[in-house]
Amino acid sequence: MNLISPFSQNQYKYYKRVNDSWFNVAEGGKRGGKNVINIWSFAWELETHPDKIHLAAGFDQSAVKLNVVDSNGFGLLNHFEGRCREGEYKKRYALFIQTLTGEKIVMVAGLGKERDENRIAGQSYGMVYVTEANRCHPYGIQECFDRTLASSRRKIFHDLNPRAEGHWYYTDVLSYHETQQKQNDKYGYNYGHFTILDNLSLSQEHINKEIATYDKSRAWYQRDILGKRKTLEGLVYPMFNVDYHVVKVAARPYEKYWVSVDYGTYNPFSMGLWGLANGVYYRIAEYYHSGRSTNMEKTAGDYYRELENMTKGKKIESVIVDPSASYFIAEIRKHNKFHAKKANNDVAGGIESVKAALQQGKVKIQDNCKHLIREMGLYMWNAKSVEDVPVKENDHAQDDTRYFVHTLKIVRDKGHIIAK
Repeated sequence: MNLISPFSQNQYKYYKRVNDSWFNVAEGGKRGGKNVINIWSFAWELETHPDKIHLAAGFDQSAVKLNVVDSNGFGLLNHFEGRCREGEYKKRYALFIQTLTGEKIVMVAGLGKERDENRIAGQSYGMVYVTEANRCHPYGIQECFDRTLASSRRKIFHDLNPRAEGHWYYTDVLSYHETQQKQNDKYGYNYGHFTILDNLSLSQEHINKEIATYDKSRAWYQRDILGKRKTLEGLVYPMFNVDYHVVKVAARPYEKYWVSVDYGTYNPFSMGLWGLANGVYYRIAEYYHSGRSTNMEKTAGDYYRELENMTKGKKIESVIVDPSASYFIAEIRKHNKFHAKKANNDVAGGIESVKAALQQGKVKIQDNCKHLIREMGLYMWNAKSVEDVPVKENDHAQDDTRYFVHTLKIVRDKGHIIAK
């Protein structure tokens, strides 16, 4: 079993307040230990909780597994090592945990989209843990509150990274409970704010090194390091550096190849060929066509021929396609030559993955891929939105890149920055 580092004074106070609180919210910057403190609290409550069925939720199931079940080796699997098994409960992924008071079942569900709340409807839960709560759909968050009303010892845990000040989660969820807590100090709302300085597993030298990779004038520093709620503005990928990320065309010992596709007929169609060499994923070639600019629309069959031309002589692991491109997916499958894989189209999570891949030097772009290089310098946040969304311009090569990086999960630890 991996042992966690000692709690900071701030973390310890939050942990102690869990005893008398039914709603516990841990917010703050990256690597501040939000997941660890909440998982620790959730696990200890689970040991003696009188109810059998509980829930761990997030934007999607993979996010829950990453942040709660595993959590870089400090998740529920670690906490209950030797008395926890993975399986299915009511045909859904779940953990079966032997506790001090008998077997408990922790179901896992994604709540990132409208109607995802139906996945947890009709079931009562003793406790609920929601990771990245402000990325989930409002209906899913509300259903979690509703599904715990009959709990013998109601406990809800949320962890989250900051978003824009006017985000619905703050105005529609937290503001109400903050008001109730101010009016009644026994209401049971427990809020904790954490930063990288609360992470006692990191040395001061390590912290200084990570902070140095951020431009202190930008919103990312305010959010990731200081843990403040800020609206994003400017370039989506300010860490992109032509001198570092763009490389010359060269023969490399590629081990595997993939293709990523953002589909368009009138709007641009973008396709990238990727190769893995020595742990780095290179964008080797690209194909880009705009029906609007050329006044010439192409069919799924036309694009399939371009796919064959791009990949001649190469064994392709999979073609990762915009999930809405049903006609193109059908065209690929009709020929039975490539494996068509629907992309994970989680925009916010995908951007985080690409951001980390760039920071860690996991992605490089050959200088013949002009469209992606051009878009890297033009892809901007929509500063007028309270959601973290980019402006829908100069984004087609960006989208196919996001599909590739996020669907293959080429970056496991999105909070760890290695390269500037």
